[in-house]
Amino acid sequence: MEKTSLTPNALAFIGLCNEYCATIENARETERDEFVESMLRLLPRLYITANDLKLPDDADEDSYIDDVLDDETYESVRGDIESLLGYDDSYLEVFEENMKYSDTPIGASIAEGLTDIFQVLYNFLELVKTSTEPIIQLALQAVKEDFAQYWSQTLCNVLRAVNNIRYNSTDI
Repeated sequence: MEKTSLTPNALAFIGLCNEYCATIENARETERDEFVESMLRLLPRLYITANDLKLPDDADEDSYIDDVLDDETYESVRGDIESLLGYDDSYLEVFEENMKYSDTPIGASIAEGLTDIFQVLYNFLELVKTSTEPIIQLALQAVKEDFAQYWSQTLCNVLRAVNNIRYNSTDI
């Protein structure tokens, strides 16, 4: 067995990314309540694990992950989730920066939020599948930076909306 210097948390994160992406990709074949329950299990674990990723002390190199998920796949996945959730896909977003200056509520889509996270994690996993450990370390750095700047807030917003479906929707 080959020895790795990836931390247990990094390995757990990669595994969670894989589980999340598989769940999102298979949304079409999933019952609505099963999908909601899966998201309520995966999203908090992804948040905690991504938040706890440790970057090396010498992590000053710019890291970037190329987009490999095409627009057609993105739209297909988003549409599958939107169809699955139906009316409950839309929710009011309160953490939108422009909300401070608006008297009008700002709507958001659970499907779009989940698919935005999927895109980040899919691109990450595609790089990890074909890379050496030093490149994987850079990819972990890039995904952690992206988490802090972008998708952590998306994850929290979507989790709140999915939680509302689970505990307040009459459809489940």
